Amino acid sequence: MRSILRESSTLLDVGLRIFDPLLVIVMGFVAYRMYLGQGDPPARYIAAIFGVGLLAFAVFPSLALYHSQRGISFFDEVRALVLAWFLIAVIGGAFLFLSKTGIEFSRGWALTWILGGLAAHFATRAALRLVLRTLRKRGRNLRHIVIVGTEAHARGVAARLRAAPWSGLAVRAFYASEPVSMNASIDGVPVAGAIEQLATDLLAHPVDQVWIALPLRAEEQIRRCLESLRSTSAVLRFVPDIYSFHLLNHSVGEVAGMPVLNLTDTPLDGAGATWKAIEDYLLGLAITAIVSPLILAIALGVKLSSRGPVLYRQERVTWNGRRFTMLKFRTMPADAEAESGPVWMRRGEKRTTALGAILRRFSLDELPQLVNVLRGDMSLVGPRPERPDFVAQFRDRIPGYMQKHLVKAGITGWAQVNDLRGDSDLAQRIQYDLYYIEHWSIWFDLRILALTLWHILKTRNAF
Repeated sequence: MRSILRESSTLLDVGLRIFDPLLVIVMGFVAYRMYLGQGDPPARYIAAIFGVGLLAFAVFPSLALYHSQRGISFFDEVRALVLAWFLIAVIGGAFLFLSKTGIEFSRGWALTWILGGLAAHFATRAALRLVLRTLRKRGRNLRHIVIVGTEAHARGVAARLRAAPWSGLAVRAFYASEPVSMNASIDGVPVAGAIEQLATDLLAHPVDQVWIALPLRAEEQIRRCLESLRSTSAVLRFVPDIYSFHLLNHSVGEVAGMPVLNLTDTPLDGAGATWKAIEDYLLGLAITAIVSPLILAIALGVKLSSRGPVLYRQERVTWNGRRFTMLKFRTMPADAEAESGPVWMRRGEKRTTALGAILRRFSLDELPQLVNVLRGDMSLVGPRPERPDFVAQFRDRIPGYMQKHLVKAGITGWAQVNDLRGDSDLAQRIQYDLYYIEHWSIWFDLRILALTLWHILKTRNAF
């Protein structure tokens, strides 16, 4: 059975590597018929279609689209497909620009091809997942595993696998680190024996994978287990008991040839930092151009309504604890904090000017921070920055508070569109900020930006 499963997996991998470029080629011809009508395409179109097909043959594998999809969400697969088609479009467009042949092709045809091909890929991958899920529910296309360990962590691993039947990972048995009674079981899964007999059992009854889920303190047992399993052909996986730690954007990497488990890391590294910068500068420029008349009108209103500067400059803390000067429209009298110093504004306090209250209610006082975004001090989306005095107060009182500085501060954020603004629960706000950091993507940023206007209009916590 194991050999059949592995052969099926290999056949599926090979099939997809052939199918995907063919689908790209077919959709090129389909787009031609849909957009440019009947008749055979000219030779230049045929050459372009097959050229892009060859490009897809190289691009798709580079984005890990043929790695095992067990345990990978459909959203992650869709994101990889979008990126693959985006790269194909960029590389193809660059070639046409450099070769000065772009004028020979219809842009409408190219756009129809890209969007149609992307939709076709979505549909085929969704259909494939549906077929595999159906087979796995019927006991087909499974990977049989045993779990080494019977403590809380090992039981939690088994529970997670049971909660994800679409992954096709079936737990056959547990192996205990201590002697167990006959016929023992955990949630209906038998405890087959002690770790020492695992290697012998696998020779008689092979499985696909062995998951070692022993606690970190059992280092010697883990080492002995690995040594004994070298005589088997099972895939070995170690599931470290790290989920009791406060993890944030954790991953596995390699530094100087050493495996490194990153327990807390920034998502804005490498390609992520590049995409974030492109988003901030392009969207920042576009938004600034759109709202510039409103910015000028507010500046005039602030100047005429009360004495003092138009802009309020305040030191705040952003990425990696770096300090910067944040800009806002002044909403309070110029001497509002002359005696009190920095204080957290509470609901019901009347320290704002008449115009300032309106600006705060609709967050219009934040518009000058577009300049901070274009300077690189802030992002459009990210946790809201605080003054150094407040950071010093909260860093030891609020769990995970300093981890919000793993990304740039933002004008708007996940906490803000969930109405956690102003005098809201700070601990809860930090949890939303950390969720944003853990799940950051360009798509998440665009979703937050789309939600921001609506939440500004209906928020109860802006004052």
